[in-house]
Amino acid sequence: MGTFHYPNGKKVTSIAKKKSSSSMKRDISYSNRGMSLEDDINQSNDYYLLTNQAIIHKKPTPVQIVNVEYPKRSAAVIREAYFKLASTTDYNGVYKGRYIDFEAKETKNKTSFPLKNFHEHQITHMQQIIDHGGISFVILRFSSTDESYLFDSSHLIHFWKEQSLGRKSIPKAEIEEKGHSITIGYQPRLNYLHIVDSVYFSSSF
Repeated sequence: MGTFHYPNGKKVTSIAKKKSSSSMKRDISYSNRGMSLEDDINQSNDYYLLTNQAIIHKKPTPVQIVNVEYPKRSAAVIREAYFKLASTTDYNGVYKGRYIDFEAKETKNKTSFPLKNFHEHQITHMQQIIDHGGISFVILRFSSTDESYLFDSSHLIHFWKEQSLGRKSIPKAEIEEKGHSITIGYQPRLNYLHIVDSVYFSSSF
């Protein structure tokens, strides 16, 4: 793989090499516990689709290819490309007649979740989803302890706004209090829709 450019013009080089390196680290980190958060969610979404519970997919990132080489007739190698737009959130779909939209993030931190993992355009997007009556949340994973939480976007937005007061992260204690722990199972791997039912479809919400 060659060079990719983000919308701000910043280059991303040797993508294949970086991806391979991160995959190796991921394999080491989860060798005794499980897959990456993205893998867990993708497997869960496949199960939800197969069992006709929900239609939720990972959003594709629009890419404009500008330089392609054909070393073989049957194969093409992308040498240079641009990400057309800044991404919003990772996943969206429909569940029980409601639009659902969420982001998934991991951290190696043990006591807090860094706000730098999110971007202004993502926060804006989440607020727009809420304003239009959609379901918006983030799935946060503490990779060192393999703990995952569903955290409503309204809470994330609150902490995001407090950056002006010097806040740099969300304490894990706050995530445990305001969020909802998601247990890891077999089918589905990460049953986050069980939490969605109790949070967004209960009469108390």
